Amino acid sequence: MFKHQHPYPPFINKNTKKLIVGTLPPPRFSTGDLLDKDVDFCYGSYYNSLWLYIDKIHNLKLRYDNSKEAIQQRKTFLIQHNIGVCDIVESCQRTKIDASDLGMTNIKLRDVIGYLKQYPTIDTLLFTGGNSKNGPEYFFRKHIKEYNIKMELVSKETPKIHQFKLPVITHNTKESVHRIIKTVSLTSSSGAANISIGSNPLYKQLKAKNPDFNTFDFRVMQYSEFF
Repeated sequence: MFKHQHPYPPFINKNTKKLIVGTLPPPRFSTGDLLDKDVDFCYGSYYNSLWLYIDKIHNLKLRYDNSKEAIQQRKTFLIQHNIGVCDIVESCQRTKIDASDLGMTNIKLRDVIGYLKQYPTIDTLLFTGGNSKNGPEYFFRKHIKEYNIKMELVSKETPKIHQFKLPVITHNTKESVHRIIKTVSLTSSSGAANISIGSNPLYKQLKAKNPDFNTFDFRVMQYSEFF
């Protein structure tokens, strides 16, 4: 049995407004067996990389290697755009050493709500996947039950948008005060999500108009609104 420990602590600062929430990077990021094009940072897998889409959107000309410069490029972007990263899974166990969400057992979750309370500027959670079993939204829904928090649907179009009320402790009033936190369930950057993209009505429509339009273009179009 392999214990898959998340290799990176949450990347958040006092100005963070949006928080990227995934599950776990591939096991090689925990064991240190990185590929040549991997970056030793959040979402650093070149072959399943959120950074490929962000790079395209902002024309960042990022490096894709094991260098410190590649890490710093990504940190600089996040800081400049008030974006943080806090994957929801702290650790799990696997019988097979792969990156499958469904292969996770004995899962320990991070206290994302605790981080939201600690950093009051955060107003949006960007899930890198939907509500399928063992996905980030799935785990978050499980997590917020402990706080008696419920998500309300705002938009059922892809990407689905929800919101929830986070109680705020105030010392000057006895009135109930809440922060509204928005959640966005982005299409996963994994190759497995290409199947669901292919059945998406909007994708089919755009593909019919332009045969060269592909799943990479679809994600860039979707992510550009939130990054």
